[in-house]
Amino acid sequence: MFELVKCQDVVRIPPGKFNEDLTKVAIEELAEKYEGSLSKELGYVVAVISAEVSPVGKILPGDGATYNQVTFTLLTYKPEIQEVVEGEVVEVGSFGAFVRIGPMEALLHVSQVIDDYVVYDERQATLMGKETRRKLTVGDRVRARITAVSVAKGGASGKIGITMRQPFLGKLEWIKEDIAKLREEEKVKEEKAKTKKKGEAKK
Repeated sequence: MFELVKCQDVVRIPPGKFNEDLTKVAIEELAEKYEGSLSKELGYVVAVISAEVSPVGKILPGDGATYNQVTFTLLTYKPEIQEVVEGEVVEVGSFGAFVRIGPMEALLHVSQVIDDYVVYDERQATLMGKETRRKLTVGDRVRARITAVSVAKGGASGKIGITMRQPFLGKLEWIKEDIAKLREEEKVKEEKAKTKKKGEAKK
């Protein structure tokens, strides 16, 4: 899920930028440090939204820059286990598919695509259910549930695992088909119940 997170830090203002707007410079310096980083605490940092910088900074010996206290807001994306997400398929292989969810990519293992035996067609770069004949390819929009989240030491990279083998998950077209089928089945049940009542009333 996306979140706005308030943080505090000390920002270095280079001497060459003393004449520029302090807030603008602070956001630029913070963006260089935080944007695109990944950690267990924050998740993936998308952008620095705003900053409040102390106008009084400290100078360290041998460094002409000033070091100013800053309170700032980050836009982050933190995937949560069991969270239902929507995304786009960006890669398909014999292993499964990669799905872009927010600013990150999640692995959809071939065993988690559909409740069916899945075959990979290398020529068309598609995954297809043997019985259902349902196909998954690059560009498809899907709904999935996050099943695993791990961040490497140092926060250099992370992995997200997802599944579509649950009711009302999968390619968006499949979900529409399943809902339509369910409504049809409910309609048939209602009709049968009405007919049964009429028959009993006649007796």
